[in-house]
Amino acid sequence: MTHTDDLISTLKSLFGFESFRPGQKESIERILAGKSVLSIFPTGSGKSLCYQLPAMLLPGITVVVSPLIALIDDQLSFLHSHQIPSVKIDSTLTLPQAQQIKQELVDKKHKILFVSVERFKNERFRRFLHTLDLSMLVVDEAHCISEWGHNFRPDYIKLPDYQKEFQFPQVLLLTATAPKVVQKDICQRFSIESNDVISTGFYRKNLNIHVQGTTLDQKFNQLDKLIARSPKSPSIVYVTLQDTALTVATKLVEKGYNARPYHAGLSTETRIETQQRFMENKLDIVVATIAFGMGIDKSNIRRVIHYDLPKSLEGLSQEIGRAGRDGETSDCTILGNLDEIQTLENFVYGDTPDKEALQNLIETILSSEDSWEVSIYHASIRHNIRQLPFKTALVYLEALGVITPSHSYYSSYRFKTIASPQEVISHFKGERVNFIKSIFTHSDKARVWYDVNFEKIQKTSPSSDRQRVVNALDYFAEKGWIILETKKNMEVYHVHPKAEQDIHMLTDHLYKLYKNKEKGELFRINQVVELISSKECLYHQLTQYFGQETSWNSCGHCSNCLETTIHIPQRETHENFEMYEYDKIKEEFLGQYKSNMSIHDFTCYLCGISSPRLSKYRVKKLSMWNKLSDYRFASVTQWIKDNEAN
Repeated sequence: MTHTDDLISTLKSLFGFESFRPGQKESIERILAGKSVLSIFPTGSGKSLCYQLPAMLLPGITVVVSPLIALIDDQLSFLHSHQIPSVKIDSTLTLPQAQQIKQELVDKKHKILFVSVERFKNERFRRFLHTLDLSMLVVDEAHCISEWGHNFRPDYIKLPDYQKEFQFPQVLLLTATAPKVVQKDICQRFSIESNDVISTGFYRKNLNIHVQGTTLDQKFNQLDKLIARSPKSPSIVYVTLQDTALTVATKLVEKGYNARPYHAGLSTETRIETQQRFMENKLDIVVATIAFGMGIDKSNIRRVIHYDLPKSLEGLSQEIGRAGRDGETSDCTILGNLDEIQTLENFVYGDTPDKEALQNLIETILSSEDSWEVSIYHASIRHNIRQLPFKTALVYLEALGVITPSHSYYSSYRFKTIASPQEVISHFKGERVNFIKSIFTHSDKARVWYDVNFEKIQKTSPSSDRQRVVNALDYFAEKGWIILETKKNMEVYHVHPKAEQDIHMLTDHLYKLYKNKEKGELFRINQVVELISSKECLYHQLTQYFGQETSWNSCGHCSNCLETTIHIPQRETHENFEMYEYDKIKEEFLGQYKSNMSIHDFTCYLCGISSPRLSKYRVKKLSMWNKLSDYRFASVTQWIKDNEAN
């Protein structure tokens, strides 16, 4: 029997599949030969099998880093249905559950472990990982590693360091969206050879891509006409704003369609119910922001409509890739309109922090002595930098040698008792009795819950350092004597200030990095505009962008190949500031915004873009919130500056 026959036999016995999909066998063979691999397959093309099958043949544990709990749960459900031993460690587990899973991993009862990238910051997890026999690190949505990618996640940039630290022999990177520049970047970070990049290409012949020009006032009518052709076909309608999701879904329901909105502002229960109804074919249409998509493995989606423009070609490819996974013909339509470009641009501008905010952050860090402790959530509000850009700042400062991550811990612990304090104490002898007594006596008790007061405990029991108390609480919870909860994750960094460190130069350098990132995001928006405005085959342009060579220049089933002319209405100019009384608008804003005037925040307020400080002061209830969302961010900023100069 040949090696290929062996792999197919394993494929059948483990998964029940008769043959490999394109790219799977090539990826698996390279992995089993000990190589690190980048696999680029279209959404829904079976990337997961590239680690699932080798994981069962490699000697140690395969660790899979996945960006969403929903994705992890879907993968676990599939693997368990095939009796493949796999587990996750995440925040949804109780302490006893996590302890049991760790012991099972030590006992080699599992082959695959799923975690989020944030889990690597947990010091206890890092110590535990060093005890395991590790075979492979798998990075799902690997494009998140690259700042050149459309969905850069600062925590992902540390993964090459984690590979070295935990001595993973090899890495498998998985993505559906990696243009040439991203491929080159992530391969360099993980030392992957160019001939170990397996790409099956972007093109899918069962997906028809259409661009349909429309004006703003006709956009919903165009959507209605598209859906009316087959009103019961499973469809996703993508929009940019949460308010748009609600508005469009409501209008569709009024028209008699079975539709619901989906966005990050809805409750978890509502989102889960909407997703389940859609998956079970009880809901025909989901009107969603990009919060909907990852983990949606529904094979019969017949239609994906971009009601608003996607913000990148990568985002477009991911979103249309959710259609037609069963191989049947499906339609993907972009309602082309240039009036909405400023909405996409404004979100990009909103993610670039004030230079003053960056300087305040740097001053805070450098004023620390050797160590800086930070809660990302609270520091984001204090410095008025959104959480994702805040994390990006920490990555930049690490790269500049200003800080080095040390560890993380929970600053707040609380517990409620299952066994009485006396029962718990009765299990110990000698010095430990007084130590355990001090935990119960000097924790601040409300009606049911004890808030652990580490400072009081240490004063009464000098040998009771924080780690000893935490270890004791973990042990109590493992034994089932208490229910333990942790809150407020703190990140600890070593600070390395240089004697001659110039705060202003460092601020300028950091701000320049953000402006370069901003420039890249705006460039990606412009690439979308160029695509929908072009006359060449849409598929040919996209395949070239994603690095796929084709022998054809015309696919024959996109709107540019099928139609002679597509008219995209040009952007109308709405920016007339003369109708607004600046002084009155500013007075109302500052009456609610209890802080020093920030031009950046004032612009965000008028354009309807949230920031930590705007959320804190609840400015959304004011009359001018979002009133200039049709205006370009830079124009509004200039209008404010001109008025402040007068």
